[in-house]
Amino acid sequence: MSPLEALGVGFGALGLLVGMRLFYVWRTRIRPLQPSLDLEWAVDCEHLTTATVDGNDITFHMVRDFTWRTTRDRDENWAESVHVRLDELKDVWFIVDHFHALKGLAHTYLTFEFEDGTCLSFSFETRREKGERYHPWDGLWRAYELYLLVGFERDVTGLRTHGRRNKDYMFRAITPPGKDKDLLMGLIGKLNQLAVEPEWYHSLLTTCNTSIVRIVNQVTPGRIPFLWRNFLPGYTPKAAFKLKLIEDWGGLEQTLASARIDERAQAWDGEEDYSAMLRSFLPSSPKSEDAP
Repeated sequence: MSPLEALGVGFGALGLLVGMRLFYVWRTRIRPLQPSLDLEWAVDCEHLTTATVDGNDITFHMVRDFTWRTTRDRDENWAESVHVRLDELKDVWFIVDHFHALKGLAHTYLTFEFEDGTCLSFSFETRREKGERYHPWDGLWRAYELYLLVGFERDVTGLRTHGRRNKDYMFRAITPPGKDKDLLMGLIGKLNQLAVEPEWYHSLLTTCNTSIVRIVNQVTPGRIPFLWRNFLPGYTPKAAFKLKLIEDWGGLEQTLASARIDERAQAWDGEEDYSAMLRSFLPSSPKSEDAP
């Protein structure tokens, strides 16, 4: 056997040993772990939101309503009950939050806008214990519970435009007739399920974006095909545009330019309604233009 062949065999044996060790650790230490509801949670994910539905009347319990000046300078509040009507659902918005210099790394979530001006954001995140920080490597190994945050838009998007000053895009979603309400109800079902049956977050398989895709496809089977962009949320706007999941505001590049909200939002005076301020920069809905 030549030295090169011997080296290859050595590396192969080493790889096999490492693989066997990882498999052993997974089977004996990681796989047996069970997600929990009863830990000392970080203040921004302290409460689980639930919802009760009575016909068209929906009441959300424990909705986050923080005011963010920076990530550390904030006012903390949870609204004990927020009432909306399903038949007054006006628009669904898809938000892409670029939090890293690498374009593919981003956070995605949905905001539901109602006729009375209430805007509630639904964001799949990690539920962290007090003092715990998120790291994607840890998220591969059952380190964090899956958390479906429900918060006012001025909190969830305000954290990103003001607290973190990230690069953010906001698109009006396109849904088949009636499916916008089904999407909201699907998320409500997930909220109430997670309140009694916790799940693990996974940095590849159960993330902000893959969780949205799963709910959308439950409501409208096959609406979003399997795409590599689903695992790199920063690239989702292009896919969403091609699949007609978001409105066309004059071609892809113009749609991206029109959807950019962070720089304009940072000029907010703090007095005007935050959600109304965001929409003042965005193209109006064809539905509103067609209204008499």
